Amino acid sequence: MSVTMRVLQQYNVKFEKEFMELEKKFAGLEVRRPDFKKGKRLKPISAIEPCNTLIWEGEFPDLEAAKKWLDFLGGDPEHEELFVRQAPYFKQVKIEFYENLEF
Repeated sequence: MSVTMRVLQQYNVKFEKEFMELEKKFAGLEVRRPDFKKGKRLKPISAIEPCNTLIWEGEFPDLEAAKKWLDFLGGDPEHEELFVRQAPYFKQVKIEFYENLEF
Protein backbone atom coordinates (compact mmCIF):
# COMPACT_ATOMS: atom_id res chain seq x y z
CA MET A 1 0.00 0.00 0.00
CA SER A 2 1.56 3.30 -1.03
CA VAL A 3 1.22 6.35 1.20
CA THR A 4 1.10 10.08 0.55
CA MET A 5 2.63 12.24 3.23
CA ARG A 6 1.68 15.89 3.50
CA VAL A 7 3.59 18.38 5.62
CA LEU A 8 1.44 21.47 6.25
CA GLN A 9 3.40 24.50 7.38
CA GLN A 10 1.34 27.51 8.35
CA TYR A 11 3.59 30.58 8.50
CA ASN A 12 3.33 34.17 9.66
CA VAL A 13 2.01 35.99 6.60
CA LYS A 14 4.08 39.09 7.52
CA PHE A 15 7.18 37.05 6.64
CA GLU A 16 5.88 35.29 3.53
CA LYS A 17 8.73 36.58 1.35
CA GLU A 18 11.42 35.35 3.77
CA PHE A 19 9.63 32.04 4.31
CA MET A 20 9.30 31.37 0.58
CA GLU A 21 12.93 32.33 -0.11
CA LEU A 22 14.01 29.65 2.34
CA GLU A 23 11.52 27.19 0.85
CA LYS A 24 13.17 27.69 -2.53
CA LYS A 25 16.42 26.56 -0.91
CA PHE A 26 14.70 23.40 0.35
CA ALA A 27 13.44 22.78 -3.19
CA GLY A 28 17.00 23.26 -4.40
CA LEU A 29 18.16 20.46 -2.09
CA GLU A 30 15.65 18.14 -3.77
CA VAL A 31 17.02 18.99 -7.20
CA ARG A 32 20.70 18.98 -6.29
CA ARG A 33 20.87 15.94 -4.04
CA PRO A 34 19.83 12.49 -5.24
CA ASP A 35 19.29 11.31 -1.64
CA PHE A 36 16.44 13.85 -1.21
CA LYS A 37 12.84 12.95 -1.98
CA LYS A 38 11.37 15.20 -4.63
CA GLY A 39 8.02 16.47 -3.45
CA LYS A 40 5.27 18.69 -4.72
CA ARG A 41 4.63 22.04 -3.08
CA LEU A 42 1.15 23.52 -2.85
CA LYS A 43 -0.24 26.82 -1.59
CA PRO A 44 -3.99 27.02 -0.90
CA ILE A 45 -6.14 29.37 -2.94
CA SER A 46 -9.48 28.17 -1.60
CA ALA A 47 -9.23 25.34 0.92
CA ILE A 48 -9.76 24.35 4.53
CA GLU A 49 -6.17 25.47 5.22
CA PRO A 50 -5.45 29.21 5.29
CA CYS A 51 -3.68 30.85 2.35
CA ASN A 52 -0.53 31.31 4.45
CA THR A 53 0.14 27.57 4.39
CA LEU A 54 2.77 25.74 2.39
CA ILE A 55 2.05 22.07 1.77
CA TRP A 56 4.81 19.65 0.83
CA GLU A 57 3.46 16.40 -0.57
CA GLY A 58 5.32 13.22 -1.45
CA GLU A 59 4.45 9.62 -2.22
CA PHE A 60 6.14 6.70 -0.48
CA PRO A 61 5.90 2.94 -0.95
CA ASP A 62 4.55 2.53 2.61
CA LEU A 63 4.15 4.27 5.97
CA GLU A 64 7.50 3.01 7.24
CA ALA A 65 9.32 4.62 4.29
CA ALA A 66 7.58 7.95 4.99
CA LYS A 67 8.60 7.83 8.64
CA LYS A 68 12.19 6.96 7.68
CA TRP A 69 12.20 10.00 5.39
CA LEU A 70 11.25 12.23 8.33
CA ASP A 71 14.05 10.69 10.40
CA PHE A 72 16.50 11.29 7.55
CA LEU A 73 15.55 14.96 7.38
CA GLY A 74 16.06 15.40 11.12
CA GLY A 75 19.60 14.07 10.84
CA ASP A 76 20.71 15.87 7.69
CA PRO A 77 22.91 18.90 8.55
CA GLU A 78 22.06 20.85 5.39
CA HIS A 79 18.33 20.39 5.91
CA GLU A 80 18.61 21.22 9.62
CA GLU A 81 20.48 24.47 8.89
CA LEU A 82 17.65 25.64 6.64
CA PHE A 83 15.00 24.41 9.08
CA VAL A 84 16.51 26.41 11.94
CA ARG A 85 16.38 29.54 9.77
CA GLN A 86 12.78 28.92 8.68
CA ALA A 87 11.33 27.78 12.03
CA PRO A 88 10.83 31.29 13.50
CA TYR A 89 8.27 31.98 10.75
CA PHE A 90 6.09 28.95 11.58
CA LYS A 91 2.73 29.35 13.25
CA GLN A 92 2.07 25.60 13.20
CA VAL A 93 3.16 22.44 11.43
CA LYS A 94 1.09 19.31 10.85
CA ILE A 95 2.06 16.03 9.21
CA GLU A 96 -0.60 13.88 7.60
CA PHE A 97 -0.44 10.42 6.06
CA TYR A 98 -2.90 9.13 3.48
CA GLU A 99 -3.37 5.62 2.15
CA ASN A 100 -3.38 5.74 -1.64
CA LEU A 101 -6.38 3.72 -2.77
CA GLU A 102 -5.84 1.57 -5.80
CA PHE A 103 -9.09 0.01 -6.99
